[in-house]
Amino acid sequence: MESRHKALLLIDAIVNLMLGLVLLLYPAGIVELLGLPPTATYFYVIILGAVLFGIGIALLIELYGIPRKVRGLGLGGAVAINLCGAGALVIWLVISPFSLPIRGKIILWSVAIVVLTLAFAEIVTKSWQYPRD
Repeated sequence: MESRHKALLLIDAIVNLMLGLVLLLYPAGIVELLGLPPTATYFYVIILGAVLFGIGIALLIELYGIPRKVRGLGLGGAVAINLCGAGALVIWLVISPFSLPIRGKIILWSVAIVVLTLAFAEIVTKSWQYPRD
């Protein structure tokens, strides 16, 4: 596996693990920090955190499990997840009927930009393709 492939897997895993952990551990705090509308339950925030954390683990399994013949989530899957997640977030930020505080907009736009940058880096470097034999 090429070093850029390994680096992208590691960076993508860290981003997903961090986002997932924050959503899992502080769902009410995140909603409040971002200025999102209050909700009766944090179920969906916690589930999203768990899914993101699981994606991070799957990326680490892909990175460190290959010598042991264990597969995780490859960069092709990560590209799809990153484009869908960040794309939906950008669309929501552009057409959102909610008036978010500036700190919420800054944080959410930053997350979208980081995740889209990862997706584009993975696409441009073609790290998601299997090497030709």
